[in-house]
Amino acid sequence: MGKQKTIDAFFKKKDVSNSEIRTPVAVETNVNTSMPDEHPSKCPKLQFEEIDRDPGSRKQICEFPIDKQDEIRRAYIEKGPYQPKNIDYPYNDDTHRHRFQPSWFKSHKDWLEYSPSTDAIYCLPCYLFSKKPIDRPRSNAFISTGFHNWKKVKDGMNCPLVRHVGKKPNSPHKITVKCCEDLKNYSRHIDKLIEKQTSKELENNRLRLKTLVEYARWLAFQACAVRGHDESLDSKNMEILHILASNVRNAIREEIGDAKFCILVDEARDESKREQMDIILRFVDKESFIKERFFHIVHVRDTTALTLKNEICAVLSHYNLHIENIRGQGYDGASNMRGEWNGLQALFLKDCPYAYYIHCMAHRLQLALVTASREVKDVHQFFDHLVNIINIVIASSKRNDELQHAQAEQVENMIASNEIETGRGANQIGTLQRAVDTR
Repeated sequence: MGKQKTIDAFFKKKDVSNSEIRTPVAVETNVNTSMPDEHPSKCPKLQFEEIDRDPGSRKQICEFPIDKQDEIRRAYIEKGPYQPKNIDYPYNDDTHRHRFQPSWFKSHKDWLEYSPSTDAIYCLPCYLFSKKPIDRPRSNAFISTGFHNWKKVKDGMNCPLVRHVGKKPNSPHKITVKCCEDLKNYSRHIDKLIEKQTSKELENNRLRLKTLVEYARWLAFQACAVRGHDESLDSKNMEILHILASNVRNAIREEIGDAKFCILVDEARDESKREQMDIILRFVDKESFIKERFFHIVHVRDTTALTLKNEICAVLSHYNLHIENIRGQGYDGASNMRGEWNGLQALFLKDCPYAYYIHCMAHRLQLALVTASREVKDVHQFFDHLVNIINIVIASSKRNDELQHAQAEQVENMIASNEIETGRGANQIGTLQRAVDTR
């Protein structure tokens, strides 16, 4: 195998050879470069010696390997149609003296090609993108067999060149021209579009992630709860919230340092019927300020005193907070919490005798308000009537539907008058909740 050459060098060689082989009295060969590649640096360096500029002797595109055909097409498009001008074109008969006219290159400069070897004209876009030639000479006239009936070229609107281009925007010729433009437009290739789309998605995802992180950081800084986020096992938000929660807890732990602290604990059942226990730490920081920090929320299997104690100890141990440094306990008045012998406060007193128990002030205030309100006749009657109304509405599906319909109309009217704002998860229609001491 001889020394391999690039496609540019081979084309230069062919331009010279075409003036010597099958070319009638060749003087100069001029190649039209009216279709330059938009990305010449992307033009491939091919190793195919079968490539020929002469449209009458070149191989059909379908004869090249399928994985190299686009490279072949791109190389032909870069060079443009083969249009030798300064040569002596032969007459096709001695009677009528018709021959090819170089002026036709000007009116059809983007696609018309002339073959010196066959004395015929061809269409470069149709050659590059037409399907495999069929056994019909008229269909292949501008692709493989060539056209050389010169006397019909000046036949007005019946000119074969005009008819070949076609009037309709979806003519076969115009479709192949569009294919050439798409192939030249490197930025519209499928791999580039996918790369561009992927880059845009990465940019948007980074923006969303940054917004979520800033949003969660702001809530954490303001000690506000995160509402409406997805906490399912396959949620990507769980990782972000876990990282931020760990950072907050570590910051609280550094704030406490080696100081003594108190624990405030309460438990409640959430909407999913899971028993949750929250842990709050109260301490004096290095600046001698009293701080109260929400530290952790833990799911517990049951609310027995021993279970609660084990879960609290596990959390404190994880952050290297020693039980012997507890100087106070604050719970509600339930028996499992304040029990003198087996309550939670009693279990901690066994390990740390200075962890004095204090009935939670918020729970004591609630008990006082409930007891006082029962002594007020109007308040007592109001809640009695409220319970009856809720029971009547909830017991009937028809009455419940009517209530929700009335709520929906009210929300629509308030939105129309700009009294309330709209948004994801806002203005949802719910049902009535039974009144209890905590509500």
